[in-house]
Amino acid sequence: MLGSLNMDLVVTVPRLPRPGETVLGERLGRYPGGKGANQAVAAARLGGQVAMVGRVGADDFGPQLVANLTANGVDASGVEPDSSAATGAALIFVSPDGQNMIAVAPGANGRLDTFDIERAVAKLQSGDVLLMQLEIPMTVVGQAIQAARLVGARVILNAAPAQRLDPGLLDQVDALVVNQREAEVLVGHDRLAGALDNEAANEAAAALRAMGPRIAVVTLGSNGSVYCDEAAVHRVEPFHVMSVDATGAGDAFVGALAVGLARGLPTEGAMKFANAAGAAATTSLGAQAALPHVKDLRRLGLDLSFSEP
Repeated sequence: MLGSLNMDLVVTVPRLPRPGETVLGERLGRYPGGKGANQAVAAARLGGQVAMVGRVGADDFGPQLVANLTANGVDASGVEPDSSAATGAALIFVSPDGQNMIAVAPGANGRLDTFDIERAVAKLQSGDVLLMQLEIPMTVVGQAIQAARLVGARVILNAAPAQRLDPGLLDQVDALVVNQREAEVLVGHDRLAGALDNEAANEAAAALRAMGPRIAVVTLGSNGSVYCDEAAVHRVEPFHVMSVDATGAGDAFVGALAVGLARGLPTEGAMKFANAAGAAATTSLGAQAALPHVKDLRRLGLDLSFSEP
């Protein structure tokens, strides 16, 4: 894992604020987060062997985030303190129906460079999986993809937060994972108008697959997910749970997908495993705090008969 670490400051609100509006919140929670760290913890809790490479700042948040990774079974020896930056932080509003609004201050995450790429690739062997997101510099992402492929590792890219990617980058990616908004940005608004219904989601997955990745995945929240491989577009049905906070659902999905593919599951099985993890993560508040273990998936009555290769 080469990615971001943030401290998430979460406020529950009666409804999400409109531009220029102040809404009185109900309570403030502080949770370890960052897409990189979230997905590392998600994968570790679901049985993956995970090593994290990243940076934290010279403040109290940094040691807390590292300690949390270690407590969750992640090898955090690759997380370096950066004395010239603050630890990344995310400000999150969560409404009663589980929807959220998020703003991120990258801090030390924005200072990753070739030194960090070398440290990440040094931990990889042929057949391993390098998982990355876009909360770190794009130059680092591109160079790390190339370096990982040179040592025979597979690459999963969660193209989040939403932004356009340089042409050719995705040719070296084994699995691209995006949500609806991110799919719209990558494919182009003129091709996808408004929310992704079934037809538009299928179109988006096919368009993303045409950009180069071996598998293109679009997550659809409570509607499940779709993926496109060399054969066709496939829909994976959702698992239905009582949702209270969707903050960590995407990261749970990506971490589970990485575990499933690394374990040798067929793509459909890995996708079902990811859907189950994403659904389970919405049943608790917070990002890492809500990431499920396999026992949590079973406790919710989710069928995991597909989860062995």
